[in-house]
Amino acid sequence: MLYSTTDLVQLRDFYRQQLLENTVPFWFPRSYDEEYGGYLLMRDADGTLLDDDKAVWIQGRAAWLLSTLYNTVFPNPEWLRGARYGIDFLQQHCFDTDGRMFFHMARNGQPIRKRRYFFSETFTVIASAAYAQATGSDSMAAFSRSLFGQCVEYASTPGLLPPKYTATRPARGIGVPMIMLNTAQQLRATIGDSRCGAYIDQWINEIETFFVKDDIRCVMETVAPDGSVIDHIDGRTLNPGHAIEGAWFILHEARHRGNDARLTALGCKMLDYMWERGWDNEHGGIFYFRDVYHKPVQEYWQDMKFWWPHNEAIIATLLAYLMTGNEKYARWHQQVHQYAYGHFPDKENGEWFGYLHRNGTVAQTAKGNLFKGPFHLPRQEWYCWRILQEHLDKQEQAAAGKVVTN
Repeated sequence: MLYSTTDLVQLRDFYRQQLLENTVPFWFPRSYDEEYGGYLLMRDADGTLLDDDKAVWIQGRAAWLLSTLYNTVFPNPEWLRGARYGIDFLQQHCFDTDGRMFFHMARNGQPIRKRRYFFSETFTVIASAAYAQATGSDSMAAFSRSLFGQCVEYASTPGLLPPKYTATRPARGIGVPMIMLNTAQQLRATIGDSRCGAYIDQWINEIETFFVKDDIRCVMETVAPDGSVIDHIDGRTLNPGHAIEGAWFILHEARHRGNDARLTALGCKMLDYMWERGWDNEHGGIFYFRDVYHKPVQEYWQDMKFWWPHNEAIIATLLAYLMTGNEKYARWHQQVHQYAYGHFPDKENGEWFGYLHRNGTVAQTAKGNLFKGPFHLPRQEWYCWRILQEHLDKQEQAAAGKVVTN
């Protein structure tokens, strides 16, 4: 059944309430590291600290969230103060001497681990851009744009970073064009950058050309350099949640361009393919990995339900519905929303558990680690609240216009 206006109002209010009264208060202000800066985010179910190490990805994501709340919800000085903890820690401690960023830090800012890719940089771009918007800082805006330029270089210059694969079986992954697409969208939305439009087109074209497979109805995670399927166990592995996240990035771009028909069709197609591949018809929820040819998957967690694919699917299905009016997407949104909010939330302490067994029982109680923190869930609740509010505003304006016309 289609969502009524009353349903949409209730959804809007639900996401807003969850964000501001449940999710954000679980993390802040208790996660501010008053001694060393940054955030202490590796927490158990009740919020107690499991470890005081810091993942650079999550430091950037948390600073982005706090800055974004300040920019778009209301200018709460506590959020701006909190964002500064992350920005200062990132700038002062997380860059190596070669200009690249680390991945894993000790609490005091000593580096522990560096990875070959540059996603620490992309999350620092969006954090610093949102913080620059919040503060009006020209120097912070310049830092963000400069770091974005570095990321473009990393993404487009073969050999600049250590390769993941040898020449024996070269491959390309969807992660780089997908993350760079959203990084450019965030940069454009906050402080602006004249390069963003062309790069967004380029990365969408790369995703469509190499990873979207109409003949077998899927979005590949990894392909050969020419886009062909690598028929080995790693090459066949699909990540439905990741592809659905990419789908809503493209739908977001279509919406930004006035509901661009071609991009809307592409985003919906990607969502369709990976919902078919990823939804667990027996137990509900989104599988973590699938094999493109329905063979066994190598990773043992392949049938678990992780928190973040459900956040991405909630956004994608709601956005697809609001943009197209297609009842199918309303049904899918109801399915994934009901599954996620029925299984992941910790009703006693707030926020979400991150990892469920296939049958929906909690696999472990951590709320934060090197990969989970205040990002996917609060971003979903914030984004869904905003697009519902904008949709309802347009409905109200249209109704008012009809009254005036008549």
